[in-house]
Amino acid sequence: MKSVKIFHFEACPYCRETMRWLDEVKREHPELAAVTVEKVDERLEPQKIKGYDYWYVPTFFVDGKKAHEGVCSKEIVERVLRSALN
Repeated sequence: MKSVKIFHFEACPYCRETMRWLDEVKREHPELAAVTVEKVDERLEPQKIKGYDYWYVPTFFVDGKKAHEGVCSKEIVERVLRSALN
């Protein structure tokens, strides 16, 4: 299984919505519950974002490659999680 990271920050309304979708998608699709997502708050852990190229949050990286950047949808969250299974 591939590693998944999401860069976000607490005050971002799009990030909060994406975090809710992460939980919801994992509940609705049990096969995706096995995907571990490292949640990195860029403001609290700035050392963990070094070397990653992105401008907007939320941003997903799968195995170090950008999978999605910016405003998300539930469908995008599911697609990102599924890509980690392949």
